[in-house]
Amino acid sequence: MTLQEQFREIFGADAEEIYSAAGRVNLIGEHVDYCGGQVLPAALTLKCRVAVRRNGTDFMRVAATDIPARAEIDLRATENYKDLKWGNYQAGVADEMRKAGYKLVGCDILYDCTVPFGSGLSSSAAIEVATAYALAKLGGNQIDKKELAVLSQKAENNYCGVNCGIMDQFAAANGKEKHAVLLDCATLEAEYIPLDLKDCVLVLSNCNKPHNLVESKYNERRGEVDKALALLRKRIPDIDCLAEIKPYQLEENRSVLTPLIYRRARHVVGECDRVRNSVEALRSGDLELFGRLLNESHRSLKEDYEVTGKELDALAEAAQSSPECLGSRMTGAGFGGCTVSLVRKSGVERFMEKVGKEYRAKIGYDATFYVAEVADGIIDEGAAR
Repeated sequence: MTLQEQFREIFGADAEEIYSAAGRVNLIGEHVDYCGGQVLPAALTLKCRVAVRRNGTDFMRVAATDIPARAEIDLRATENYKDLKWGNYQAGVADEMRKAGYKLVGCDILYDCTVPFGSGLSSSAAIEVATAYALAKLGGNQIDKKELAVLSQKAENNYCGVNCGIMDQFAAANGKEKHAVLLDCATLEAEYIPLDLKDCVLVLSNCNKPHNLVESKYNERRGEVDKALALLRKRIPDIDCLAEIKPYQLEENRSVLTPLIYRRARHVVGECDRVRNSVEALRSGDLELFGRLLNESHRSLKEDYEVTGKELDALAEAAQSSPECLGSRMTGAGFGGCTVSLVRKSGVERFMEKVGKEYRAKIGYDATFYVAEVADGIIDEGAAR
């Protein structure tokens, strides 16, 4: 059944347009976006598609192709839906857009998401950005993809209670085919980095452990790095964010930090260096160096930031010991989700077989593998068919 046919079955009328926003893989630069650092995500062909139509009311009615949940949101009172079990992301986006002065019109929206939920590939950001773009288009508003990303982030922060940085929403909105996005999270300045992987591909390995950012230790880590910044500012008052601190400055001032807070800061400072080195490696075609930096990133996330867990560690260790793999790390918030591995094309099947077998032996259930393809962020697919 096509998306249009499903829309007609649920809402009793034809959709007008179909839009989509992408899931993303963060190649490197983990847990530094909310510290003002640079990150290197890429948008994926895994995406959230939305079929939409104006319905002539003051309500946004939302449904999904894969679950029976439905929600009806009064666009005049968007602040009232924070407790929705499904639909709160959409309501949060509408709330931020209404507060920002966007014209909103009543509409029906059907969501079809191929970004695996709980995978660390930002299904939530894809849903938010697709919603923001659809509402902006239906209301006849001027489109600014960067602003839609910021509003989507605010929705997740203020409405849904997840203190995420801007990376996920920015990549979902502004990704570019065959490119990674070097994003400065402090300034929102972005540069597209050509992603020429030569004889390699990116393989995503989903550990299939459910995770929930609100219930995980994600917000706890935010508090720890905020504490690190506050303490370091007593010694280095002219810094605005933790990402501005150089490794030597951290070492010179580590006495003001507890051992745990020091390790959290050391990850952020070191990861920012790894992003810079990764960009140079990609520009020069040094994939061996890029692979080593992926491995170093995972080690830091495991030992200093403590956001991996046995599942992601099992995937990364199996990948890193595979002769076809140049490097592997967890991607996303952690506590579940995916690893991203740089794998030679000629050995992808052997890689997936080996890693899958070792993961099942250690964890007791299967991982899921995807060969990642890099795509545009927002796509206007045109009239629904």
